This record gives sequence, structure tokens and C-alpha cells, in this order.
Amino acid sequence: MDWLQIVVLSIVQGLTEFLPISSSAHLILVPVFTDWNDQGLAFDVALHIGSLSAVVLYFRHELVGMTASWCRSVTGRGTDEEARLAWWVILATIPVGVAGLAFKDTIEVVMRSPLVIAGGLIGFGLLLAYADWRRRGSRNEYHLSWQDALWIGLAQALALIPGTSRSGITMTAGLLLGLNRESAARFSFLLSIPVIVLAGGLEIVGLAGAPGPVDWGALIMGALLSGISAYLCIHFFLVFIKRIGMQPFVVYRLVLGVALIWLFGGSPS
Repeated sequence: MDWLQIVVLSIVQGLTEFLPISSSAHLILVPVFTDWNDQGLAFDVALHIGSLSAVVLYFRHELVGMTASWCRSVTGRGTDEEARLAWWVILATIPVGVAGLAFKDTIEVVMRSPLVIAGGLIGFGLLLAYADWRRRGSRNEYHLSWQDALWIGLAQALALIPGTSRSGITMTAGLLLGLNRESAARFSFLLSIPVIVLAGGLEIVGLAGAPGPVDWGALIMGALLSGISAYLCIHFFLVFIKRIGMQPFVVYRLVLGVALIWLFGGSPS
């Protein structure tokens, strides 16, 4: 990998992991416009580590409080709103974990078509537009019930369909359940932590069976750039949606979906 490839892939991963615009759509477009070889599993793991570090660092205060309250609730010393939020994050992660283990091979083989990605971008983009226009409420993430968390978790499982966007579908579900924009985004970002850990863990398992030379410079640079871009993305996204909303991302999804149909519409794949 040359340095341009490292920089581009790292920034694309860092931004699209948290923006509601689908990382799978963007990662499939990169090789369309370049002649780069596959970056390899080790580099994917490094990018996930960077994204994970960013979201953990950004929400470090919330995570400390949630963890402490959760531990108290487990030991029978009471349950407060932070403990409940921690339990809801765990609950909402179960559906995507089960679905990922059950359908991972099918999704990777059958549903990687650019046209499937285009359909996900457009269809779920329109659903996000509806949620942001018509169903946005005033609740925050601490007001979620276990039923709300389960519904968001079930929606998150749909993100296994390429083009859906994990952050996009969880924000959509949060908005439909009456969360305000910032709270829907914050809960989505908190949900990303166990999901990235699970996805990264599976990649590490696969990496363990594929020994070979390790380009530590590329891995460190990739993790660093992915982490920086992801951190800045989270910060400015939360500011942006409070003032402007989700509609610019909806427009972007629709344009990208149409572009994929135009590029690949005549292809049998």
C-alpha cells in the first residue's frame, strides 16, 4: 500500500463509520476510481481500532458513568438512568450479533451487488428523510424503554444489508421512536462501540489464520488517521444536525444511489 491509499481509505472509513451515508457504499466506490489492490485484513482491523478509539474517547465521561452504574446494578445496589442506558446498549446489540453470525456468509456472497447497495442507500435514505421531517420528538436517550432499545437493535440488524448504514438506520429508528436528533445520534454512536468490538474481533480471528509480513507503519498510520477523522466527524456531526438536520445526508444518499445505478445498472453483477 502506498501512502495515498492509506490516507484515503483511513479517512473514508473514519467518516463513513458514523455518518448516515453507508461505509459499504463508499468502500466499494474507491476501487471503481482507482487501481488499488485490496488493503488486506490487517489494515481493516487497524481502521476499526482507530474508529473504536475515537468513539470511546469522545464519550469517555458517559462511558465511565454508565460502566460504574451498570456494575452497581449487577451487584444489586440499585439501577439509575445511566445503568439502564448501559443495559439498553447491550440489549440493542444482541439482534445484530445474532443476525451477523447467522447470515454473514450469505450477505457477503449474495448481497454485495452495487445495485443492492444503491437500493439500500435510496430506500433507507427516504425512510431517514421521513423520520427527520415528520416523527422527530423531544426525548433523549435516557428516556428509552427496553422495548425502544430492542426496536433500535432490530433496526440495527438491517445494517447487515449493504447500503443501509448502521448509523443511519439506528438514527432513523431513534427518530421514529420520538428521540430528538442529537439523542438519536448519541445512542447510535454508543451502539457502535460493541458492534465495532464484535466486528473487529471476527476480523482478528480471521487474521490469526493468515500469517504473513506486517507493515506496522501502514497499520499505525491507518489507525491514527481513522481515529482522528472519526473523532472530528462525531463532534461536527452532532453540531451540524442540531442546526440543519439530516436532510443534506438524505440528498447525498439519493445522489450516490442513483450514481451507483448509473455506473452498474448494465452490469450483470
